[in-house]
Amino acid sequence: MDRVTLTRPDDWHVHLRDGASLASVVGHSAAWSGRILAMPNLKPPVTTVAMAQAYHARIRAALPEGASCTPLLSLYLTEETSVEEVWAAHQAGWVVAFKYYPMGATTHSEAGVRHLARCQPVLQAMAECGLPLQVHGEVTDPGVDVFAREARFIERELAPLLERLPELRVVFEHITTAEAVAFVRQAGAGVGATITPQHLLYNRNALFQGGIRPHYYCLPVLKKERHRQVLLEAVAEGHPRFFLGTDSAPHGRSTKEAACGCAGIYSAPLALPLYAEAFESVQALAKLEGFASHYGADFYRVPRNKDQITLVRHPWTVPDSYPYGDSVVVPLRAGERMEWQIESDTISQGS
Repeated sequence: MDRVTLTRPDDWHVHLRDGASLASVVGHSAAWSGRILAMPNLKPPVTTVAMAQAYHARIRAALPEGASCTPLLSLYLTEETSVEEVWAAHQAGWVVAFKYYPMGATTHSEAGVRHLARCQPVLQAMAECGLPLQVHGEVTDPGVDVFAREARFIERELAPLLERLPELRVVFEHITTAEAVAFVRQAGAGVGATITPQHLLYNRNALFQGGIRPHYYCLPVLKKERHRQVLLEAVAEGHPRFFLGTDSAPHGRSTKEAACGCAGIYSAPLALPLYAEAFESVQALAKLEGFASHYGADFYRVPRNKDQITLVRHPWTVPDSYPYGDSVVVPLRAGERMEWQIESDTISQGS
């Protein structure tokens, strides 16, 4: 198969940053996504509908002229979030979730939640109005091995949460392990998960090929090959509660290639070709449309996109970098060959 036409995908987890950085990267996601769900871990974090409204306006203003992409937002959950804010978010329409960052788990998570039990009234309100909770699923206990933090999060946080509040809808973000796949499978219709291209394509060896490879460092970190294979099996099956979320996270080159480099992989310009490569590797290209274009929209209870996009097998080389404010951002696969690309001018109205 050398040509694949899909309903236009959505990206249900992307970092767009703000200011000049936002203007540099938003077009890469808008070029192929019908909707982009922007994460709220800015400085300061987007914790209220009023802050989200202002950020939403900035995203829309930064979109390239003629772009038909719709930005959506999550609000950053804190221990001070009010029940009233939940209902205001529900009424806004373009706020589609709250994001739970365990304090210190990842980039700009300093304002995150220390004790989730303190958020119980807010979580109850979310369950009542149907707003999902997106979770960064890692414990922050320094005594837990970095490669085991997702599995421990399921045991210590996620399973108990859903026992207390089974009606709460949850998106287990950027899952990386066999344990996470098994949990989502058995949890029922109210629990879904996003999967990134890097976790489908790479295991933790990629971090050390020829030396330390900072542009393969993300959180949750890449895992063993057996976990990658389980993720591939889940998407190849076409399971309807696993869907596309790139977690594309730009950082300037100097903050990645540093003694203490930032976590985050920038994949937005080549994300859909990367997913095509992953699905083709398990003879599952026919399942790509459901994963990329249908299941996320269904979970978030929004209409599937009507327009279409076409991928073609046509080799190209990923640029070494892209402009990023007053710096540059190095993408995943910089300088390397890709087999798939989005065909020019193929986003067209479907029936």
